[in-house]
Amino acid sequence: MTGNVAFIDIDWDGSLIRIEHQWIQPDRTAAPLIVFLHEGLGSVAMWRDFPRYLCEATGCRGLVYSRPGYGRSSPRPTDEAWGLDFMHRQAQQVLPALLNALGIDARHDKPWLLGHSDGGSIALLYAAHFSEYLAGAVVLAPHIMVEGVSVSSIEKARTAYLQTNLRQRLARHHDSPDSAFWGWNDIWLHPDFRHWSIAQEIGAIRCPLLAVQGQDDEYGTLAQIHGIARSVPQTELLELAECGHSPHRDQPERLITAITAFIQQPFSENRPSSSV
Repeated sequence: MTGNVAFIDIDWDGSLIRIEHQWIQPDRTAAPLIVFLHEGLGSVAMWRDFPRYLCEATGCRGLVYSRPGYGRSSPRPTDEAWGLDFMHRQAQQVLPALLNALGIDARHDKPWLLGHSDGGSIALLYAAHFSEYLAGAVVLAPHIMVEGVSVSSIEKARTAYLQTNLRQRLARHHDSPDSAFWGWNDIWLHPDFRHWSIAQEIGAIRCPLLAVQGQDDEYGTLAQIHGIARSVPQTELLELAECGHSPHRDQPERLITAITAFIQQPFSENRPSSSV
């Protein structure tokens, strides 16, 4: 990606938290801004070149950041367990604090959000509470409820972390791979989290919304984005064939084409769904 990785401190619950972030085409000050929200084990580095390619195609500038506990951002304290509201806190506290610290006034410079997996859920929650401060949102393989297939795949990830070189591979992208992995894995496998759902909450979203899912997603079924469409009538759906949980890796060209068209078309309350 273009631009150097930088760090900024935000005040979160009375503590200063370091946030790793990277700008893409920051000189395009008049261009729309896309803010990228990574997956449950993601970081700035793990997006690879997708944000740059998307910004080139759309003519936008971009902001990529690692949430607390991920990448080079402040790690999660070893004795800190995430609560059932961990995605709500990221959407309603951390992201607004980061935008404020970076001098982004969303009331006048409305960004687009692009979130993947947990980041997609965080984007939905931000849009539900701050819809008037968004140009729109794109969510890739988001979760609005917990499915059995999600739990099964996350259980397999736990086994892989304990028995394979997954920890070493994650260490390439996270200062503390244990912080990133166990924060995510423990809460998703917590018995009380099986009842987590934001299906009703996202009904408050009023901005344009594109929901994307691979037809071979190993972490969720198409019921996730179909549920979004039921709660948010203006949602445009995109179902990608030959695609798993990471559309930006499995079908980047198709995805970039679809997002570019979505961002550039006038907003309509009734957009058609599609499959590719």
